[in-house]
Amino acid sequence: MECAERLVREGGATALTLDAVSKEAGITKGGLQYCFGSKDDLIAALIDRWISAFDAEVLRHVPPDASAVDRARAYVQVCSQIDDATRARMVGILITLLQSPGHLQKVRDWYSGWLKSDVCQSSEARKIRAMIFAAEGAFCLRSFGFIDMQEAEWNAVYADIQRLTLSGEADNKLPEA
Repeated sequence: MECAERLVREGGATALTLDAVSKEAGITKGGLQYCFGSKDDLIAALIDRWISAFDAEVLRHVPPDASAVDRARAYVQVCSQIDDATRARMVGILITLLQSPGHLQKVRDWYSGWLKSDVCQSSEARKIRAMIFAAEGAFCLRSFGFIDMQEAEWNAVYADIQRLTLSGEADNKLPEA
């Protein structure tokens, strides 16, 4: 998996072939196919790996009895901790999804778990949704190189996003859906 991820990070999704992964990993193509079956199965495994890594990092930042707000804050915190490897991984995910749209449903389902429309009726839930959208937007803009920010400014942006759930008076200012 690490070899496949490195190939995507360094060469984009087109670099992800069974031949290239087996060569990078120092195993036979047959051995790789035994583990993953096909390139499509390898892509699915990579997406699962990326989602699991993000979810595990979020869990590190929340107590066991975390509220939805606590989980959203942790989500934002993880999004804020971008580094070059994460940025490259995000670009790789996007390219992989564009070339293999069949895997898009898995990502949609994952986001749906975070942004269930049926729970976004209360002010608090709508604020959590807005906070996650803001964090994702900032993360994607920086990951794809659309904006360039110094670390202090980046941290300030995420501190502002985190404050979305801290201010009680903001609850009263949100219009009802």
